[in-house]
Amino acid sequence: MAIADDFTVAQTGDIRYVGAAHGAAGAGYYTVIQFHRWLQDLADNAVASNTSSDFLDITDSTPSERATDNYVTLINGYNIDETASEHLYDGSIVQAAGDEIYDGLVVIAAKGMDLQIVQDGIIIVNDFWNSIPSGDTFKGINRDENNGISHRFMLKVRDAGADIDGRRILGQTREWGYTFSEFKVNGTARGNNVLALTYASDLNNSTLIATIAGYTTITNLIEGYNGIDVDSNGTPEYYYSKWDRAGYPINTFYERMKWLTRTGSASTVYGLNGDLFRGITHEVNLTTPRSGTFSAFEKVTWGTGATAGEGQMLAINSTTAGTKMWIQLLKGVAPSGSVLITGFGSSATATYAGTLQERTLSFPFCGVSTGSALIGSYGLSLEATDLTSADKVFDLTNTQVTPPNYVTFTVNGLVSGEDYILVGPADGGVLDSNQFSLQTTLNANNITSVVISTAIPVDTPSSGTIRVEDDNGVFRRLHYSSWTGSTFTIDTTDGNEDFLATNATSGNDVFISYIDTLADATSEAFQTIKATGTRDLYIRVRDGGASPIKTYEATATLTTAPTQQTSAIRTSDM
Repeated sequence: MAIADDFTVAQTGDIRYVGAAHGAAGAGYYTVIQFHRWLQDLADNAVASNTSSDFLDITDSTPSERATDNYVTLINGYNIDETASEHLYDGSIVQAAGDEIYDGLVVIAAKGMDLQIVQDGIIIVNDFWNSIPSGDTFKGINRDENNGISHRFMLKVRDAGADIDGRRILGQTREWGYTFSEFKVNGTARGNNVLALTYASDLNNSTLIATIAGYTTITNLIEGYNGIDVDSNGTPEYYYSKWDRAGYPINTFYERMKWLTRTGSASTVYGLNGDLFRGITHEVNLTTPRSGTFSAFEKVTWGTGATAGEGQMLAINSTTAGTKMWIQLLKGVAPSGSVLITGFGSSATATYAGTLQERTLSFPFCGVSTGSALIGSYGLSLEATDLTSADKVFDLTNTQVTPPNYVTFTVNGLVSGEDYILVGPADGGVLDSNQFSLQTTLNANNITSVVISTAIPVDTPSSGTIRVEDDNGVFRRLHYSSWTGSTFTIDTTDGNEDFLATNATSGNDVFISYIDTLADATSEAFQTIKATGTRDLYIRVRDGGASPIKTYEATATLTTAPTQQTSAIRTSDM
C-alpha cells in the first residue's frame, strides 16, 4: 500500500491513519520524512479531490515543516492522533505549537525481543511496537536486521504542554529463558533516540516456567534493613533482603527471582509489581529535621516542580532516626538540595543530607548465576546458611562478602516417630565418647555453659547438642544455642541441666552429638561449616518399639562437599 491509501487529511487538519491494523496484511508504516513529503505533495495540488479524503491543496495553509529528515513539525492546526503516530517512525513529530511531541525510538537488539517501555513510573500497556508483522514470526515493527535493529517507532513524550516525566523513558526486556536487560533515556531529543538492549538465551534459565511458578516456598524472610552474618565472623553485615531458597539449588533461586520479575508478572516485590522492580538505584543520606516512623519499605516522595521525584524505599537504617535510605527511583529526579523526603504511607519525614550515591543495577535484580553459584547484586542476600563459599554477595556498603563453606550431612531411611538416631564423632570405627574433657566441674542447677579443655573445632554446628558424662557415668544430652572458644552456651531445652545432686567433675568426657533425636521425618540432617579436611562420623539408629529393628551402626566421613548423605538399613528384629 502507498501512504496515500493509509492516511487521510480532513478539512479540520486532522491527519488520520485508515490502513490495516498492526499484524494484519497490508499494515502500513512510513518514515517521518516520507510523511512530510506526502503532505507537501498534497499541498502543491491545484485542487483537492472531492472523491478522496485528502482535503489539502495550494489554497490551504502549509501543513508541515522539516528541520531535518528526522524532525518534522506539523503547523497551522494540522495534527496526528495516537493511532496515526503508531504507523510513523524514524524521527520526531512536533505539533500543537510544541505542546505535543512524539519522539523516535530505535531499539538495538536481536530480532524477536519483547520490549517493555516504562514511562512516568508505569509500564505502557499498549505495546504496539511488539506486534508481529503479517507473514512474520518475530515481534517488532520496522525491524532492520542488517543493522541490528529490532524495533523502530515513535512515542509521545510531551502532552498538553507538559513533558511526560521530563521525557524520561526506560526500555527493558524480561522474557523467560532470555537475558534481562534495560536501557534508560534521561530526556528524549528530537529525532531518533537509541535503546540498546541485550537479548540472548540464558543458559541458566532453562526450567519450564510452570515448574518455577510452583516454587512458592522460596520467600523473602525480611524485606527491609537487616543484619546477616554471611561470612560467619561474629559481626553482621547489612542488607535489604534475606531470601530463603527453601532447600532448592541456588540456580533455582535465580530462576525464581526471574519469574517474580518477568514480563507480565502478577507478583508483588517490595510493594511494586514484579515487572517494575529493579533493585536499589540510589543510596540517600538523611539528616534532621525528621519526624514520625517510616515503614520498613514504602513509597517516598520529595520536591516540587523540576526537583520533584518519587521512589520506592527498600530499606532505611532506622525507621525513626535514619541516616541512610535506599530507594528505587520510580520517576522524576533523585533528591537534591535540602529537600524533605516523605513516606507515602507512614507520613514520616527526613531531610536529604546532600549526599547521593547512585548504585549499579543487576539484571535480573538478584545478580548473576553461574549455574552452581550466585554472584549477587548490591545489597541483596539470602539467609547465611543458604549460601556457600562459591557464592558472593555485596552488602549495603557495597563490600563483597564471601560465605564460608556450609555442608549438610543427611541420614535417610528413617521411620518417623520410631527411630532414634545418634550421630557423633568416630574413632577407630566406634563412637568417640571422649572427644573432649570437661575443663570446669558442673555442680549447679540449670547450668548455662559447658567449658571444655580445648578449643571447640571450627566444623562444629553453630547450635545443636553435646553429651556430658556425669559422675554416675550417664551421658546427659544438653542443647547448646551457640559456642565460642572452648565454651558452649547451654539452654534449658532438655531438662538435663541440673548437676546439683550429681556433678560432672572436671576431666569427665564430652562429645558433640551432631544428630541426637527421635526422628520426626524419614531423614534427619545437620549443617556446619567445613572449609578443609574431613571428620569421621559414627552413626547409630535404634527402634525397640512397635516394629523393632536390629541396631544399625556405621561410619561415614564428613567432607567439604556441600551435600552429603547416607541411608540407615532397617533390619527387622521381630
